[in-house]
This record gives sequence, structure tokens and C-alpha cells, in this order.
Amino acid sequence: MTRQKTLRHLVACAGLLGALGGAPAQAELPDPVAQAVGQPRLAGQGQMRFLGLRIYDARLWVGPGFDAQTFAAFPLALELTYHRAFSAQAIAERSVQEIGRQRALDAQQAARWTAALAQWLPDVQPGDRLTGLYLPGQGMRLWRGGQLLGQLSDADLAQHFFGIWLSPQTSEPRLRSALLAAVAESAP
Repeated sequence: MTRQKTLRHLVACAGLLGALGGAPAQAELPDPVAQAVGQPRLAGQGQMRFLGLRIYDARLWVGPGFDAQTFAAFPLALELTYHRAFSAQAIAERSVQEIGRQRALDAQQAARWTAALAQWLPDVQPGDRLTGLYLPGQGMRLWRGGQLLGQLSDADLAQHFFGIWLSPQTSEPRLRSALLAAVAESAP
């Protein structure tokens, strides 16, 4: 095999490994996220689909001692790579609908949380990678790639927002299982 063919073969294999779920490097997380989670490790990854269409790929990063049953007690990072375009408003509305599966929301609280998320979240395009950092008792921060977009200091909203993916009441139990796969494997 020529040197050029070998190089192409290695590039193709690397792409295949990524597509099959090879563990990405920790360096892919923005530095402040990695520091806040503390020795982050990939807990799992999965894909959100709707009517067969890919919506986004998701990866969950957790630190030492993470327990899925009490996820809200641990800092963690959730990374979403979008395959479709959505407005911030549409994401916020859907998020609050999903939060409503975890707990009862009155109309005023739902409206407040929808407005807060719509202001905090960006519009997304295919290929956009957003990383949310959950900080127990403090709130959450959001990055697009390595750029900090902002933070939200509502600890209750933050916990329930991340519960969209991690709560046992999620509407996507298969995605939750995929995100927590490595945690489940390492449990006694």
C-alpha cells in the first residue's frame, strides 16, 4: 500500500470509529466545563430521532462518583450536535413541555421558564454543537463550540432542564439509557 493510500485508510478508519461511537477525547469539552465536572469521562452517547429523522446526537460527560439515580447532585455536561435547524423559541417551548412530564407546572411558571430558555438558548443550525454544564444548586451554563453563550441562575429550572434527558420520567428512555450506558456498566 502506498503512503497516500495508507493515510486515506487511516482517515477512513478514524471516521468509522467516530461513527461507531469511539470515545472522543476529553479535550473536546470547553476547558471551563472540564474543570467544573472534574476529571470528566464519557458516560454515554446516543441519538435523538423523530419519525426516523435525526434531530441531534447527544453525549453525557460526568465526573467521579456520579450516580444516575441522584444525577441532580452532580455537575455534568451534556453535549448536543444538531442535524436540523431550530429556533431558540421552538427549543424552549419543547423543553418546557418535556419538563412538564417530570413535574406539574402552572401556566405562569411554564411561561416564565419558556421565556427564560428562549432568551438563553440560541437558534441552531445543522452541525452546531452546544454543551450545557449543569451546576447543582447554581444553575447552568451554555457553550457553542468553545464560546460561552451565557448562564442561567435558576437552579430549579436547570435541574429539570437536564432531567429532560436524565430523569426516569423522560419521554426518551432509550436515549437516557444510552447516555448512562457507561455508568450502568460500572455500577456494582
